[in-house]
Amino acid sequence: MTRPIIDPHFGIDLDRLTAFLSASDQVVCLTGAGCSLASGIPTYRTENGDWQGRNPINHQDFLEAFETRQRYWARSFMGWPLMSNAQPNPAHRALTEFVTLGKIKTLITQNVDSLHEQAGLTDVQHLHGDLTEVTCLVCGASEPRIQLQTRLADLNTHLELDGEIKPDGDAEISPEVIQQFKIAHCLLCGGTLKPNVVFFGGRVNPALVQSIYHAIEQADALWVIGSSLKLFSGYRFCRHALAFGKPIALLNPGWTRADPIATLKIVQPAEIILPAVLDRLANLP
Repeated sequence: MTRPIIDPHFGIDLDRLTAFLSASDQVVCLTGAGCSLASGIPTYRTENGDWQGRNPINHQDFLEAFETRQRYWARSFMGWPLMSNAQPNPAHRALTEFVTLGKIKTLITQNVDSLHEQAGLTDVQHLHGDLTEVTCLVCGASEPRIQLQTRLADLNTHLELDGEIKPDGDAEISPEVIQQFKIAHCLLCGGTLKPNVVFFGGRVNPALVQSIYHAIEQADALWVIGSSLKLFSGYRFCRHALAFGKPIALLNPGWTRADPIATLKIVQPAEIILPAVLDRLANLP
């Protein structure tokens, strides 16, 4: 699914973004949900940065309430096929080329879909984790999410599940169906399973944050793609770049929290403009 060009000044934006990247030999890049939208994965926010849909799962609620875990796993079970079958789009593939060429020094993502890895990258910094593994909160054992999907299917043959697919493998399901959903437990100890993602209210790995700060300090620029930066977990890196005098480029079809401090703001679909910029850079003398 490729979106049409939404800005009639595409050529001007292409020139501006190419010039920004031409002046930067080592870039730290942060990607958000907008990068995966063309792969068919919905985003949490509108172009104005407003939340759309129900409230997300809260970290503490997941740990303490069976009903929250039941809600999460029922909706995740419905949404998993979309996530697991999603394929990288031209934005992911172009970013892989930027890394290969040495233009992007460090790539960080807020996404949990692992599409950067599917596009060929091997060193992606996952700010919010990824959905490919689940971990037991009691014994620490891990299990592939795809294997857990089979176990959940076997436990819930009595249900007919149907609902609207939401971001990050979520889905809208009626409360009556959720109450009947049976959740799976750790194969080794019977403990509670949690996806390897940072829920809202959870804590991003402090060591990872510090390593990203260091990468920004050593880089020529920060480039944010497909994120409103509404959450502090991503916005802090823009503040850090500003504090160290690093130029900031934003590529997003709508509002971002960092608009007032950005050096450059481009309003274009990532899957369209990134391959075009890549071609431009490849043909520069």
